[in-house]
Amino acid sequence: MALLGSFLMLLFLPPFLFFLFKSLYTLVWVPEKIRRHYRRQGIGGPPRRHLIFGNSAEIRGMLVRAQSRPILDPFDHDITRRVLPHYHEWSAVYGKTFLFWFGSSPRLSVADPAIIREVVMDAGGGLEKGEFNPLAKQLFGDGLVGLKGKKWALHRRIINPTFNMERVKNWVPEIAACASKMLDDWESRGASGGDFEVEVGEELQRYTADVISHVAFGSSYEEGRRIFELQEEQALLVSLALRSVYIPGFSFLPTRRNRRRQEIDKEIRDSLRRLIRSKDGAGDLISKNLLGLMMSSNKEGAEEDQMGIEEIIDECKTFYFAGKETTANLLTWALLLLALHEEWQTKTREEVKNLCGEHNPPSAEDIPRLKTMGLVLNETLRLYSPAAIMRKLATKNIKLGAIDVAAGTEVVIPVIAAHQDKEVWGEDACQFNPLRFSDGRRPTGGYFPFGFGPTICVGQNLALVEAKVALAMILQRFSSFSVAPSYVHAPTLVITLQPQYGIQIIFHKA
Repeated sequence: MALLGSFLMLLFLPPFLFFLFKSLYTLVWVPEKIRRHYRRQGIGGPPRRHLIFGNSAEIRGMLVRAQSRPILDPFDHDITRRVLPHYHEWSAVYGKTFLFWFGSSPRLSVADPAIIREVVMDAGGGLEKGEFNPLAKQLFGDGLVGLKGKKWALHRRIINPTFNMERVKNWVPEIAACASKMLDDWESRGASGGDFEVEVGEELQRYTADVISHVAFGSSYEEGRRIFELQEEQALLVSLALRSVYIPGFSFLPTRRNRRRQEIDKEIRDSLRRLIRSKDGAGDLISKNLLGLMMSSNKEGAEEDQMGIEEIIDECKTFYFAGKETTANLLTWALLLLALHEEWQTKTREEVKNLCGEHNPPSAEDIPRLKTMGLVLNETLRLYSPAAIMRKLATKNIKLGAIDVAAGTEVVIPVIAAHQDKEVWGEDACQFNPLRFSDGRRPTGGYFPFGFGPTICVGQNLALVEAKVALAMILQRFSSFSVAPSYVHAPTLVITLQPQYGIQIIFHKA
């Protein structure tokens, strides 16, 4: 028996020692080497609190505390402390550039405009998209958001033509019809001619869902309602997961949240598969929308240029979510800012009525002429960018300004903080001032609401046109609107930047 025990010990000791050595190397030696690498360059950061989880628990705690306290003044647009409280606290101690840890992965936070410009240009080609938590795929699938390399290039080449400006302009009547349907419903609430209150966040989510359903999938909000409802639930579950370090294999454990994420994913994929089959064979589909272009590539392209059905489903998941969320949140924050700043609301309304008249929805030709509205939307995107952070992974040792960035480091750009940097925008950086965009300039290292470089958001043309159409028609229909007394100013991050308790607006008829 003693010999058997000794034999088993000898059998299992080498693998155990190898595992122990590898764990110590990965969790202790490499992180300490990287920490010293940055310390020699004068870059500090918070202590690494946990060997496995790094600073992730600390970040979650900061978020919980920040989200428990609203910002008392709705005119206060300095929202970094609530949306990115870890950046707000740590940058005050360690400066704009500091190192922290998400698990055993080093993250270098950079907000200096000169360094951000280097990231944007990526002259040496050493940066790529940051790695996603595998659970994020349950929301986006393997779509453009997460793809890299040849797969990303293929999908981008197929999808890009769908959202060129000329094609988007052709959709303006459909977009206006969706906006009109929403506004008819709003007006019915004030049928007696009095003022009425609307929680615009939810309403605008339905509007943008209706638009993306029509123009990208030849469908409607009603037809895709269940998909949107499921994706909203999935977004919350994924957002919670992204705040924790992913442990390999965890998604396979039968926890309550894991089971629900998997159930949602299956139901969404089944629904999208039925939608694709229902559109298959529609004669004019190919020339009109995103789904048609993807299906066309599947049928007509060379094998290496085809997107399979599962890939099409992944892209549908991405655009059903991103196409709804980004524009809805842009419009929601724009309405809040115009409700708070009556002078800009009046200027924008006058512009719309001078160009489009009292009742006519804007035409495709009107869209680029809505200059004042363009200033308002640009300033809204600066103060309330849908994406609060961006991440790039250094795939090799690179140089960013004077910083030697070690391979394997994730470079994190706090978009909200960069958009409100007083070195770039002046002392009024946290105030609403659309005139700052009147000269047409957008600083390279200080403004990137739709991302930058080759991976810039493919749907930005649609988002801006969609926002202009809806905002113009709202301004036409109502003589004024103001913030309801019940509104609580509480921007929060759930994948995208959104109001935690909605935005309540009181509309006034002429």
